[in-house]
Amino acid sequence: MTPATSVTPVTPVTPVTPVTRVAAIDCGTNTIRLLVADLEHDPHGTPRLTQVHRDSRIVRLGLGVDRTGRLDPAALARTLEAVSEYAEACAGLGVDLASGHGRFVATSATRDADNREDFVDGVRALTGLEPEVVSGQEEARLSFAGSLLGAQDRAPVPGPGLVVDLGGGSTELILGDQAPLSAVSLDTGSVRVTERHLAHGVTPRAEDAARAEVRALLAHGAESVDLGRATALVGLAGTITTVTAHALGLERFDPEALNGAEISTEAALASCEAIVHSTPAERESWGYLLPGRRDVIAAGALVWSEIITCVVQATASGPHPVTTTVTSLNDILDGIALSVGERI
Repeated sequence: MTPATSVTPVTPVTPVTPVTRVAAIDCGTNTIRLLVADLEHDPHGTPRLTQVHRDSRIVRLGLGVDRTGRLDPAALARTLEAVSEYAEACAGLGVDLASGHGRFVATSATRDADNREDFVDGVRALTGLEPEVVSGQEEARLSFAGSLLGAQDRAPVPGPGLVVDLGGGSTELILGDQAPLSAVSLDTGSVRVTERHLAHGVTPRAEDAARAEVRALLAHGAESVDLGRATALVGLAGTITTVTAHALGLERFDPEALNGAEISTEAALASCEAIVHSTPAERESWGYLLPGRRDVIAAGALVWSEIITCVVQATASGPHPVTTTVTSLNDILDGIALSVGERI
């Protein structure tokens, strides 16, 4: 008689994707930021980032660049000091920047500076990385890619959304769904508008001139990006998080409250108006507003208010009028980190 054979069922094993630690550095007109994260892919191939370390410093690399066309020596020194500390942080967290596991992206201020090579040479010497002075279109692509990480946790919208990355020297408008459909980079932002129009305060004449300039740029941008197609408005970066924090009545910078926060366009515009006409004492009392952003936040809020107004008007008669803004803390820095994985 043949003995019975016991068969043990085989449990399917979910493939384990390797985890790669990567570093991303984003150097803009006002701020330099570092993200160290563990990058992996889920079973469907969707990339995931687990934050290990994040840092942000206001160095104002773009100080005076709009007027002089050159990087200020003191601003350059401040920025390179931060770069040196970031290189040390990466080494301490196990990221060899020179091995291809890091990417350094510089944007508007460096694009506009005649002496950008001084900055590039300094970064290369400190990190072993070749810093990339990216175009406005690449900046837009990276910002959109980063914003998609936050979109994974948001309710889907019935059509393409408009992602706005409002920086110090440039502002990117990107229309897209799972990928950009169209994008434009505009030479406007919190530092540029401050230096051009609001350096001596927000007077009626200065405010009118600033708004006129921003509206003209938006009209030009609308030739490339059809704002009327937007079914959602998603904002990235420091100005927009500040406006949202003000609208929510926060006492301090609270990532959990801010990331994915949805507020009405009316509330956003009211906060923009309050910030544009705020006093130094009011700005100092806002715990969510860093000291290095206090002197440029009025200009940033002015730009954001013009964008909101333009989008609301462009979508008002369509099937999906935009009535809210969404704030995302996932932005170009996350997009840079994801792009490292694409290169490894």
